[in-house]
Formats: sequence, C-alpha cells, structure tokens
Amino acid sequence: MSQNTPTPSPAQGAEPHGAAVRRGPFRAGERVQLTDERGRMNTITLTPGTAYHTHKGFLNHDELIGKPEGSMVESNVGQIYQALRPLLSDFVLSMPRGAAVVYPKDAGQIVTMADIYPGARVVEAGVGSGALSISLLRAVGDGGYLHSFERREEFADIARGNVETIFGGPHPAWKISLGDFQDEVVAQEAPGSVDRVVLDMLAPWECIEAVATVLAPGGVWINYVATVTQLSRTAEAIRADGRFTEPDAWESMVRGWHLEGLAVRPDHRMVAHTGFLMVTRRLADGVKGLNLKKKVKAEFTEEDLNAWTPEAVGERAVSDRKLRRAARDAASTVQTKRTQRNTRGQESVEADKED
Repeated sequence: MSQNTPTPSPAQGAEPHGAAVRRGPFRAGERVQLTDERGRMNTITLTPGTAYHTHKGFLNHDELIGKPEGSMVESNVGQIYQALRPLLSDFVLSMPRGAAVVYPKDAGQIVTMADIYPGARVVEAGVGSGALSISLLRAVGDGGYLHSFERREEFADIARGNVETIFGGPHPAWKISLGDFQDEVVAQEAPGSVDRVVLDMLAPWECIEAVATVLAPGGVWINYVATVTQLSRTAEAIRADGRFTEPDAWESMVRGWHLEGLAVRPDHRMVAHTGFLMVTRRLADGVKGLNLKKKVKAEFTEEDLNAWTPEAVGERAVSDRKLRRAARDAASTVQTKRTQRNTRGQESVEADKED
C-alpha cells in the first residue's frame, strides 16, 4: 500500500524544498530551541496566545513570533533565553518518536559511506520515526527519489508528521509504503532501478534476494544493526550469496569536550555504541565475487536462525498508547503550521480587498 507518491520535481532554479522554513523571522507553528543562562535547552512549538512555563516564570510565545533567529528574550521574571531554530541533530533527538531513532552520528555516516548523492534513487526500510528519512531526503534533494518501507502504520504516521514538520510540508521526492520490504520492493521497483538500499531492521539477511533484484550493478547496500550476532549473520549471508562485494563493517563513537578556560578535557559522557554499519556493493549479473581465502565461514544452526527477536536483541517494547500519542504530537505540529499559513493567507486576501 503506497502513501505520499512523489510529485514532479520543481522547475530548474527553484528554491530547494524546505529551505524557506529555515530562514527569516520566527513564525507561528514552528519549533524554536530555547537555551537558558545555565545552558539548559528546551524546544517549544510557537503558538500565538500561549506561554512557555517553568519554575522560573513564563515566556509568552508572542515575544518570539516575528523576531529574527538568534534573538535574546526575557521571561516575566527576567530569565534570559537564547532563541534559535533547532539544527537537524537537535530536531531528531527531540521530535515525537515511536521507535528509537538513528542517531545523527550514524545518519551522517550512512549518507557519506553509502554515497547518497543528489538525484539518487534510494529505498529504505524500516522508517521508524523518520530520523534517517530526513537525512536521506536532504541528500537526494528534490530531484531524487526516496521510497521508504514500514511494516507498522503507526510508525509511518509518526515519520510522516516529523518529515513534514522539518520540511514545512510533504517532500516531493518521498514515497512511503506499508508492508514487508522483501515483498513490496520487488513489486513496486523495477529490477536494477535502485542506486542505494538502506536497511535498518531486525533481520536484513532475509532481504538479500530483494536487494539483489532491485539494486543496480555497482549500487550500494548499507545495513544498520544493533548487535554483533546480527552483524555476523548478515555478513555471512552476503558472502554466501555471491552477488555482492566483501562487506565492510564499523561503528562510530562521538566524545564531546569540555571547554572552559584552561580546563579543556574530554566530557565525562559520550555517545558510544548505538549500532553497527555494514556496507557492500552489487556486482554485475553473472559475475562471481572475489574468494578471499582469509575468511572463515561461520555456521548457523536452525536454532540460531530463529533466535533473532526484538526482545532477544534488546529492543524495548513500545506500547500502542505511546505510539498513538507520538503520532498525535507529530501531526499536531504540522496542523498548527498549516492553520497559521491559511490564516496569514486569508488576512492577506482581506487586506488586498480593503486596499
């Protein structure tokens, strides 16, 4: 089942989709990141007539609407806040979510190491809360194509709301479909028509036949998995298939630094393991991959093959109630923006009539 079929690309020279909402003064309906004098950050959605409340007074949203980005504002008791639009890395960590998001450090690695370029045709599964979809859409641009597959409708709704929030509306290059990737992708994408495949799922080895069918020769397949056992099983399945290059795998860790006078040192906390990334490329039809003699084949029993469940790899169960709330939150932000745009449009029409 397909949702949000991509619209034709804008005319040459048109402003990239979503760029306008990242510029200019703050507008009603958009998210703003407030930082207080102790460095604590909170993200709010600007709504006329409402206020941001803390134990140190309140700040009227109307004080921010119309101000330029980077303004300093005061609450009713003199608390000073710095106001900026959230960066992509801030947005994905604070947006409504049902599933765990792909962290910015991993999304950046995926875009670079999979060579996601403007105009590329990309398919991904699963969508989760849409964090990786946003990075992929920015990389392929309005002239590209991203087809996302998600098994759960609740996750698709959350992802759709988050994507529309950051781009200011539906993205012209995005198509989202409900169903199992290995079944739907071969039904909806022509053989050899896809440049890149990005999989964030429990058992990517089950998708080898589908990936090999739709991926063009030389195309890149990148997998995001959480555990060593998933990584090993996927690598061995790719080697046994023979239609792909030898897989490469890695993980990235990010450690911030404390900068204060001469006290320059690593932070006590860091973003360590979030997941493994593994990349391989599609060989031409009829070509057999290199037989690297240093590799030792791993054997998996039937019990091993049935052992990968969400609980076994440490995924946290998400209640239906939480999913519904996250979907409402994501949709509410989009609806607020649409209402504000319609109101401004009506006011402009009425003003023209008066003139």
